[in-house]
Amino acid sequence: MVVTEFRQNHRVYNTKKGQTETSKPSSKPHQTQAEWLDSRLPFRTPGYWRIQLGSEAHSETSQGVSKICRTAMAPGQRGWGSDYRGFVLLSILLGTRWEAWAGQILYSVSEETDKGSFVGNITKDLGLQPRELAERGARIITKGKTQLFSLNPRSGSLVTAGRIDREELCTQSPRCLVSFNILIEDKMNLYPIEVEIMDVNDNAPRFLTEEINVKIMENAAPGMRFPLSEATDSDVGKNSLQRYQLSPNHHFSLVVQNGDDGTKYPELVLEKALDREEEGLHHLVLTAYDGGDPLRSGTASIHVTVVDVNDHTPVFSLPRYQATVPENVPVGTRLLTVNAIDLDEGIYGEVTYSFWKITPELLQMFHLSSLTGELSTLKGLDYEESSFYELEVQAQDGAGSLTKAKVLITVLDVNDNAPEVTVTSVSSPIPEDTPPGTVTALFYLQDKDSGKNGEVTCSLPENLPFKLERSIDNYYRLVTAQNLDREKMSMYNITLKATDGGIPPLSTETHMSIHVSDTNDNPPTFSDSSYSIYVPENNPRGASIFSVTAQDPDSDKNAQITYALAEDSIQGVPVSSYISINSDTGVLYALGSFDYEQFRDLQLQVTARDSGDPPLSSNVSLNLFVLDRNDNAPEILYPALPTDGSTGVELAPRSAEPGYLVTKVVAVDKDSGPNAWLSYRLLKASEPGLFSVGLHTGEVRTARALLDRDALKQNLVVAVQDHGQPPLSATVTLTVAVANSIPDVLADLGSIRTPSEPDDSDITLYLVVAVATVSCVFLVFVTVLLALRLWRWHKSHMLQASSGGLEDVPASHFVGLDGVQAFLQTYSHEVSLTADSRKSHIIFPQPNYVDTLISQDSCEKSDSLLTSIDFQECKGETPSTQVSSFLYFFCVPVCVQYSRDARFLLLLFWEGLLFKPRAG
Repeated sequence: MVVTEFRQNHRVYNTKKGQTETSKPSSKPHQTQAEWLDSRLPFRTPGYWRIQLGSEAHSETSQGVSKICRTAMAPGQRGWGSDYRGFVLLSILLGTRWEAWAGQILYSVSEETDKGSFVGNITKDLGLQPRELAERGARIITKGKTQLFSLNPRSGSLVTAGRIDREELCTQSPRCLVSFNILIEDKMNLYPIEVEIMDVNDNAPRFLTEEINVKIMENAAPGMRFPLSEATDSDVGKNSLQRYQLSPNHHFSLVVQNGDDGTKYPELVLEKALDREEEGLHHLVLTAYDGGDPLRSGTASIHVTVVDVNDHTPVFSLPRYQATVPENVPVGTRLLTVNAIDLDEGIYGEVTYSFWKITPELLQMFHLSSLTGELSTLKGLDYEESSFYELEVQAQDGAGSLTKAKVLITVLDVNDNAPEVTVTSVSSPIPEDTPPGTVTALFYLQDKDSGKNGEVTCSLPENLPFKLERSIDNYYRLVTAQNLDREKMSMYNITLKATDGGIPPLSTETHMSIHVSDTNDNPPTFSDSSYSIYVPENNPRGASIFSVTAQDPDSDKNAQITYALAEDSIQGVPVSSYISINSDTGVLYALGSFDYEQFRDLQLQVTARDSGDPPLSSNVSLNLFVLDRNDNAPEILYPALPTDGSTGVELAPRSAEPGYLVTKVVAVDKDSGPNAWLSYRLLKASEPGLFSVGLHTGEVRTARALLDRDALKQNLVVAVQDHGQPPLSATVTLTVAVANSIPDVLADLGSIRTPSEPDDSDITLYLVVAVATVSCVFLVFVTVLLALRLWRWHKSHMLQASSGGLEDVPASHFVGLDGVQAFLQTYSHEVSLTADSRKSHIIFPQPNYVDTLISQDSCEKSDSLLTSIDFQECKGETPSTQVSSFLYFFCVPVCVQYSRDARFLLLLFWEGLLFKPRAG
């Protein structure tokens, strides 16, 4: 679609899809139709049309031209059209087509329109939808301080932001164009727009003074002309001043002269000679008319005073005075002096000076001395407001004769304005992963000075990851020059320095802050790759044992770290059963009490993960070492503590020498280090000084030789103590039998008793009867077996004596006192018999070879310290021995409760069974 629109003095010609609308021509009789159309079509002003070319411009251009031509050429529709009008419209369309092809967006609007008046469909011209104006951040950027136009986000149109006064914007310029840019914020694209402000006839012609005084000599010849003050009209074109009209009179007429700049100067022409005596003062009215519709006018009163004859008029020394001054001259500076000479004498030769043609603004800026003709300044000059002033001064003598001269003042620019930096748009914050070349800010540079003084350069401080790129006009873009890193610099305080080219140069600094937003580009890190934790055992349940801390240089949620334990197991049990971790603080807690004796070290792995998207994590190894505490008392392995209340017996011959090894106390401690270092000491003894205990070995040795007066039964209390803090200890009671012969031992066996248990009193009557019966049977059986064994021994002894030598018989096989002594010295047996009727056992410690507690097994069964012998499992026994074993196991438990002194007899009996000669 091609739309061609132009405006002229409220008349709109709109051509759209073959339709033509025109205002009806003027009905003035003196103006032809062609002249009216020619006077109102502004075809002489280039770029006057507003053009919109859509997507159908190429296809419909030819159709639009033909339609316009047909419409324009149709004589019956308007009644006054001609070929000339069709040709003009065709020319307009062709000019419009070339301007639209150049990409220029130009609108037009009449001045004095209401606020919100439609100017143009900006969304259509930019190829946008109305809703996209707000979504994409479209806004108007103007160079001035006043916002003349605005965007209607609902309709997508460009509308007026208030009342527009063309005369205030462009004064007398033939064409008034307002330029601005439309910024699309999301892409930071700028689109230059121009709007032509069309003039309306809103100003009437106005004279500078309402009264014009003219003095004319009475002898003035008819035909003389007298200049009058001209009227001014702020409008332009046809709306400006067009003609003057003088009120009817008998002596004067009016002639209008056209100046080079198009200004119309009225002149009063004397048509008939004056006679001061008839009429000394004439009153006339001068009316100025414009060409607008409706017609406007302004009037001024002319007072013509007839004076006596004055032969000469003042004459200026120069027809034109010129002065060039810098804009920073002080107020009151004399610029120049005008001078006029009048050859008359007296009052006719007195010349006064005044301004002839001057605006009220210039009257406040310049002063002309009426007597001396000195022209000076009343206020400071500003090159940026106006660089050139044209004044007219007049010299008038006393008779009223006057002459005029022009004064031209050129103002030179000085570098008195620093550059201005206007920040249009800033993107802050920007992500730290923004690629180089991203636009972060848009700003505009301007300097009100001209030439070199107005040439502005912009610079940035060094070592910044930004650079400047020039956009359209004097717009600059601040773009990223390299990758950003928020962890190194989270905010950039950028100083833009704009410097002009004046001497000396002036500069302006503008500061802006650009924040860099964080992205999750750094994983949490620990200060060490691994940590060692030392926790004493028996720690409280739930106690804090350690704390790990990871650092993440990111910010906000990207730096929020959570901690977790890696999945692992210890002895088939998950690590989470032993240790827990606070996910927020990284504090490790023990879920249970650690036992050094159960495990001594633990390997963990802690994972620190941030809350970014995607999350990043890192691991650290923890080595947990359990420290030993002295929580275990020494445990005595030998002699073993009986569970039935009986007392073990150690045998020592009376012939033992000092230092003789009686037995050895063996103990262990489950702790480690100093907590397991054991020391032995004799806590209590029946005969002090008789025995000693090795401090580190636990060996019980005789401290002196045994005497006959020493008691058979010696009770020793040995204490075993570790070196922990505090130290723990255990005690064991040893019973040592000191004897050289069996009768000595048998005589004192009654003193070795074990206290009966309190539960024995609860034995029922039938149990007492059964025990008594079994005891009697057992005593008979033991007597028979003993007699049989003594008979066999006696027989073998007699055979050995008859053979004449006993050297090959082991001493342990004798049953005499010497044999018993040798036997006791070779083997130390502990007989532990319990009163419990349900179980009984005999424990044979291994033979004690002086310093050694470990020996060969008995009956092919052994233990590290004690050997428990099951008599029914012994091999190579005779049937009688098996029977005796059977009776022993069933009878002894019952009888021993009431016959504890028979234990040693049983020992001798069983020794005979077990150690009888294999040859016999």
